[in-house]
Amino acid sequence: MCSKLIIRDRCFDWGQRTYLMGVLNVTPDSFSDGGEFNTTTAALSQAQALVAAGVDIIDVGGQSTRPGAEQITLEAELNRVLPVLEVLRPKISVPISVDTTRAEVAKASILAGADIINDISGGTFDAQMLPTVASLGVPIVLMHIRGTPQTMQQMTDYQDVVQEIAEFLAQQIAIAIDLGVDPEKIVIDPGIGFAKNYEQNLEILRRLGELRSLNHPILVGVSRKSFIGRILNQPEPKARVWGTAAACCAAIFNGADILRVHDVKEMCDVSQVADTLFRDSV
Repeated sequence: MCSKLIIRDRCFDWGQRTYLMGVLNVTPDSFSDGGEFNTTTAALSQAQALVAAGVDIIDVGGQSTRPGAEQITLEAELNRVLPVLEVLRPKISVPISVDTTRAEVAKASILAGADIINDISGGTFDAQMLPTVASLGVPIVLMHIRGTPQTMQQMTDYQDVVQEIAEFLAQQIAIAIDLGVDPEKIVIDPGIGFAKNYEQNLEILRRLGELRSLNHPILVGVSRKSFIGRILNQPEPKARVWGTAAACCAAIFNGADILRVHDVKEMCDVSQVADTLFRDSV
């Protein structure tokens, strides 16, 4: 695995510490915070709060990917994302990623000042995504999924969930590199909660270290997710912060490099303590 990645004069030194990607959903229907930040004023205020809390990357998403979410039009996604980027970029110094599966949104977002593309489909929903990322020369997060957010929870039949995730990611890494994506700019994500049931989500966290063999930084997104709600018998996503903390700690212990989270201040403390405990270099 490459040891470092420089994004906007910031060094991501893999293995040295855990980095935090803060969620900024500019959607009306995300599972946890839909409608809270879907104006430019609210989005900027939240982005500034994330920076103050210690975030390393801000992840802007204009298309909800919660289970059952319907696909919005290209025009609608652009109209949600681009005005937010235009307001954020002059005032936010940390790297910004855009959570999208569309090549046109990726290209327009990078031109508007974003730095990273975070594709929940691993480059499979839009045949132009990987060539576009290659031409832009930017980092990409390749996530594992089956089906779409509308259908994924009916597609949880695996013989070996971690092995099949690894095989999918290895395939998409190879395709991306063949199309010209810089291998040092590829991050992988096992896609917890995306076409996985409760037991499979737990197994992925327990066996996360097996994905180290792919030799790319690992991003994990457990924040406020339903498997934590089931463990805690807690239906309210925002009340799952300490359950999220425990899951994040497990992810760090098992090799996560980046955590995608809502509660940045709390997870900053979690990662600082977990890094001190589990990383030899800290």
